[in-house]
Amino acid sequence: METDYKIKLEVFEGPLDLLLYLIKKDEVDIYDIPIERITNQYMEYLSLMQMLNLEVAGEFLVMAATLMYIKSRMLLPADQQVIDHETDEGEDPRWELIRQLIEYKKFKDAALQLGRREEEQSNVFARGATAEDIPAGVEQPLAEVSIFDLIDAFGEVLKRTSAREEFHEIVEERFTVSDKIEEILYTMQSRNEIVFRELFAEAATRTEVVVTFLALLELIRLKRLKVRQEKAFGEIHVIKVT
Repeated sequence: METDYKIKLEVFEGPLDLLLYLIKKDEVDIYDIPIERITNQYMEYLSLMQMLNLEVAGEFLVMAATLMYIKSRMLLPADQQVIDHETDEGEDPRWELIRQLIEYKKFKDAALQLGRREEEQSNVFARGATAEDIPAGVEQPLAEVSIFDLIDAFGEVLKRTSAREEFHEIVEERFTVSDKIEEILYTMQSRNEIVFRELFAEAATRTEVVVTFLALLELIRLKRLKVRQEKAFGEIHVIKVT
C-alpha cells in the first residue's frame, strides 16, 4: 500500500461540519448533545481520516481535545466539578460548543439556501419553452454527498471486511492507488452508475479496501466520477462523468 499517498481534496469540511453531520445522522437535539456518544463517534471518524492519510487540519485535533475535555467534565459528579465563578458559574460545559454549532449552522443554512436559489434560477426557462430549449443533462435535485458520508460508507465496508478476515487466512497482496484507479475505470467502462459498496465486493483485506477508497476519492477529485444519494444518509451511488 502507498502509505505516503495523500489525497488533497478541493473542498474539505471542518470539525463543526462533522459534528453537525453526526448530530443530524443520530437525530439528536442540538441543545442536548449526548456528548459521550458524539465524542466517541467523532474520534472514530478522525481515526478513519488519519488511516486514509487525508490532510487532517489542526482544527480537527483541537476539536477532539475540546470534546474530550467536555466529556471528562460531564462525567464528574456535580460536587467534584471545578467551577470558574468569573466565567461559567456552573454553566453546562457543552454550552459554548452548542453556541458555536448554532451560529455556524445559521451561516451554513443561509449559504445553502442562496446556493439553491442560484441553482433554481439557472434552471428557470421562459414560458412556452419546448423540450428542445432545455439543456441536456439537467438533473433532479439530489441529496448532498459530503466527505463524511463517504467516510461513513467506507467505515461500514471496512468493518465487514475485517469480520471476514477473522475467519479466513488471507495472503496479503500489494496494491497501489494507481492500480485501483485503473480497476475502477475498467469496471465503469460498461456502466454509467454503480452502488458504492459494489466497488469493494472483491476486496479481501483492509488494505485493499483502503487503497480502493483512496482511488475513488482521487477519481472524484479529478472529476472522472461523481457521487450522489437519493436521500440524506441513503445508499451512495458512484456515477461516471461523461
